Amino acid sequence: MSGDRALARAGGVVAPAKQVSSSVGGGSSPSELIFPARTIPIRFDHAAHHQRGATCLHCHPSAKTSDSTAKRVGWSVAACDRCHGTNHRDLAAEQPTECAFCHEGYEANEANRVRRSVVPSARLHFNHRVHAARNIGCAQCHGAVQTVGKTSRDHLPRMQKCLTCHGLPDGSRGDAKAGCPTCHLTTASGRLQTSFPSGKLLPPRWMGAVEHGPDFVHTHAVVAANDSRFCARCHSEADCLRCHDGRERPRQVHPNDYLSMHAVAAKQSAQRCNSCHHHESFCKNCHLRAGVTLTGPGWNRAHRGRVHPPAAIFVSTPITGRHHSVEARRNLPACVGCHGERDCVGCHATRGGGGIGVNPHPAGFSSRCASALARNPRPCFVCHDPDDALIFRCR
Repeated sequence: MSGDRALARAGGVVAPAKQVSSSVGGGSSPSELIFPARTIPIRFDHAAHHQRGATCLHCHPSAKTSDSTAKRVGWSVAACDRCHGTNHRDLAAEQPTECAFCHEGYEANEANRVRRSVVPSARLHFNHRVHAARNIGCAQCHGAVQTVGKTSRDHLPRMQKCLTCHGLPDGSRGDAKAGCPTCHLTTASGRLQTSFPSGKLLPPRWMGAVEHGPDFVHTHAVVAANDSRFCARCHSEADCLRCHDGRERPRQVHPNDYLSMHAVAAKQSAQRCNSCHHHESFCKNCHLRAGVTLTGPGWNRAHRGRVHPPAAIFVSTPITGRHHSVEARRNLPACVGCHGERDCVGCHATRGGGGIGVNPHPAGFSSRCASALARNPRPCFVCHDPDDALIFRCR
């Protein structure tokens, strides 16, 4: 019997459980969403076996033939039996104390004495056979396992390592496809599967701007504008519309007390509000329901809120910085959000044109009205009839 077999037959002796860190490289430990948590209660010293001439294929013979993650590249108990003189096919012939040599937590007096290994399949597409045929060695993906005792999650491959080949330019990577679905699972729609029972798969930190961090709600517009096809690998248009059509209200954009604050923000930057909200279909409908508008519902007239300052400030003279004429010249889009041209004409049209004749023109306008009429007569005809005597003065 060889020295290894004698060691395996030595009653009460257990294999060493040392574990040396020798990771594949590329940052933090692999995601548990891609490689679900596993339980392997086996003692095994990779370095000791390597020193005795064992190669990866001695214990993992399917490493060159497996073409999917469903076909495990696990260890072969037949290889254990071949070298150590054990017989897993006839456990009754084995001495109970020999089991503790490799199996952690072995108890001879318990019914289920050997703890089972739980190794869920990786949530990836991966073909060991294709990679082995291209002379990609085990160490290129799994690191220097020949230097450690028991391996850990650190010896599972990282996406950064995959991209050393798959991320090369078209002319350099050969048959190594660069698209995300090459490795990642997809849904029936063809988009990447990002939701799993144990959590949501998000881009890693090292991907830079696409990391879905706390401020991504503010930065994602730039990312999407740079490469919307990259976003479309995981997201559909419906994902965008949940926020952009108002069905969801991200608290990072509008805090809980925003209803009482939004008037100030709308006056400061109405264009920014317009990027998501339409005044006619969004703002006006809410203001009408609440009665916070000039033409609110009659039943709410007594409790109608105020948008503008009192008429003595907003409409009457003297004209101050809060007068509606100053506000209109300062930010006309804010006025147009609620008011149509008919609201202005109600006062500023001539009496014959349906108004009360309030002159909207600044002092000295009659000296340059001819050029304004020649350039674009339409604004003039909003208040003046074509045969108005005032129009003839400007012609």
